[in-house]
Amino acid sequence: MREPRRNATWTRLQEKSNRIGAIRLAVSPTLRAAVSMLPPALATASPAQVEPVVQTIADEICRSLGVARVRISVELVRPHNHFGEIHGLYTANQRRGATIRLWMLTAKRKQVAAFKTFLRTLLHELCHHLDYTLLRLGGSVHCEGFYKRESSLFHQVTAHLHGVMH
Repeated sequence: MREPRRNATWTRLQEKSNRIGAIRLAVSPTLRAAVSMLPPALATASPAQVEPVVQTIADEICRSLGVARVRISVELVRPHNHFGEIHGLYTANQRRGATIRLWMLTAKRKQVAAFKTFLRTLLHELCHHLDYTLLRLGGSVHCEGFYKRESSLFHQVTAHLHGVMH
């Protein structure tokens, strides 16, 4: 997602975004189960195994928050250029609906992304979706509030795993 130019509009959007530090989520048993299924799905290194799991995670979060569903696509090797690797990409399209593309293999070594990294990437891209659909910010910028919201979602959806993740 491209950020607007850093002008008065961008500053107002950032200030508005920074005032919202968390998104409270009702974590359903289905969401907990899907998050628990993500590590073994990633271990298969198969987008066909990972995609339905992350689609369930996204669907449960969107359902819980009462926002439109976002379609998830999982692909293999991350695209990269001189700026680095792309882990995920959120695209909003009024005709086709919102989509998130996630890449599960690192560009250089072709290794499967770690569970925490992959889940945080999904939640990061979902936060862009929520900035538009739930919070109606009129934009989505990487700022302190954005990263706090991403972190709040991560901690809520992984609370049941804390003994397992370390």
